[in-house]
Amino acid sequence: MPTNPRRSFLVTAATAAASSSWAQASDRLRVAIVGLGGRGTAHIKEILPGSNVEVAALVEVDGARAEAASQVVFERSGKRPVIYSDMRQAFNDTSIDAVTVATTNHWHTLTAIWAMQAGKDVYVEKPVSHNIFEGIKLVETARKYNRVAAGGTQRRWWGRFRKAIEIIHSGALGDIYQSNFVFPGNRDSIGFKPIQKPPANLNWDLWLGPAPMQDYHANLVHYNWHWFWDFGNGELGNNGIHLVDINRWAMRKRLPVKVHSTGGRFGYKDQAQTPNTQNVTWTFDDGSHIVGQLRGLYTAEPMSWDFYGTKGHMHMMSDGKFSIRMGRNKQAEPDVESPANLDHFANFADAVRARNPKLLHAEIEETALSTALCHLGNISYRLKRELAFDPAKMRFNNDAEANAMLSRKYRAPYIVPERV
Repeated sequence: MPTNPRRSFLVTAATAAASSSWAQASDRLRVAIVGLGGRGTAHIKEILPGSNVEVAALVEVDGARAEAASQVVFERSGKRPVIYSDMRQAFNDTSIDAVTVATTNHWHTLTAIWAMQAGKDVYVEKPVSHNIFEGIKLVETARKYNRVAAGGTQRRWWGRFRKAIEIIHSGALGDIYQSNFVFPGNRDSIGFKPIQKPPANLNWDLWLGPAPMQDYHANLVHYNWHWFWDFGNGELGNNGIHLVDINRWAMRKRLPVKVHSTGGRFGYKDQAQTPNTQNVTWTFDDGSHIVGQLRGLYTAEPMSWDFYGTKGHMHMMSDGKFSIRMGRNKQAEPDVESPANLDHFANFADAVRARNPKLLHAEIEETALSTALCHLGNISYRLKRELAFDPAKMRFNNDAEANAMLSRKYRAPYIVPERV
């Protein structure tokens, strides 16, 4: 870890002043999409309706996926994008203005850092880092190179969520001393897949990237990597990041001083490493806390949030609909009108053209902070004990074992640098 990591997480989103040849709103924005799985393909479909935006390049280490995504771009725009297997080739293309990152989690930060160092603005899918150190370096890079950088916590653009947060921030519920979330993401066993030779259409070295060299098996490519620590961050990093981001946003919190997580992989034995059931409590310096519950086995319980204030309580559902009960009143308050949803890629494009990250609804530091809560929860889970954390130093208190898990050993040349 760097000797002074706190600076990057204690700054606010700065207004970028970098020059740009296409900074006028009338200019065409040329975008490269890195990673063409479910989210990368969604990026194509969500970006292309945008005015004056072109998907100019696609980056994917699986040739079959690249060709399929290229066809989607052609059907929607009438143009064929350039296809690269190595993202560094796309970053060397000076005609590319911005990059969206939809790779595996362990590639998110290095992809974004390389892109920003090459002068590109970035939209990074959640979780924006694979570990705490990476989140620090990600924010530092955006600040150093004056890049517009957004995180992929899309609910910050949804009208109902924005209205709910507006009500909470108005003080109508009093001081929020606790908030909860529940994520019921039913997952079946992934079984066991044998070691085998990687498919001919897959560049295995590039897929592994920063992770240790290891044998290929079909449970890694293309989705179940989420459940292996070298590549993913379990369900807490996969979907929990979306939920805890809303809790932290509502409570105006940054990082906790204590974290405690329990759970396990229940119901079956398979090749995966991460828990399918996890409970996490994050406690802040004023004693307030966030409680998260992730259940991967079978339940009819819906995804939800609760916000407990000194004057009232708000219950929120997955679509952002919410109900409020004040004091001892068991009847819900009347519904209120919410603003329309915003287009998150349009928001990103607007901020890029204006050279102003303050226009972003999910600036990279905000998503990096929420991602950090997920990393803290996973470290506590893996060590099986409560941990005390110092947000100013970005380290655990007198805990070498926990501090060793704030970063990872990188495989050359895919190294997240100490100095960006």
